[in-house]
Amino acid sequence: MTVIVLTNCPAGLRGFLTRWMLEISAGVFVGNPSARIRDVLWEEVQQYAGQGRALLAHTTNNEQGFTFRTHDHAWHPTDHDGVTLIHRPNPNTPAPRPTPRTGPPAGWSRASKRRRYGRG
Repeated sequence: MTVIVLTNCPAGLRGFLTRWMLEISAGVFVGNPSARIRDVLWEEVQQYAGQGRALLAHTTNNEQGFTFRTHDHAWHPTDHDGVTLIHRPNPNTPAPRPTPRTGPPAGWSRASKRRRYGRG
């Protein structure tokens, strides 16, 4: 059993995966391809995911009975005494704050300023 989950990936990649697997929900693909086909599919996902994220989970002969791989994901799988665990980033690390908008840049026409920022 193989499960691939795509987040924010191109529609063409989703269409490609539907050739081999069933899309049971938006971005969630389930199937039972051979190990060779699964590895080829994962290479294609990594190549064409763009700015999106991807997760692959499949059955295997280990203590957990499955393994998983991630692509451009904040959580990373790590091996701990033969058991694969997820390493999550520290939530106490402050996220960068967005810069506040101070108004339109110089050189904008009055009409475009009104359309963008309203009257006033």
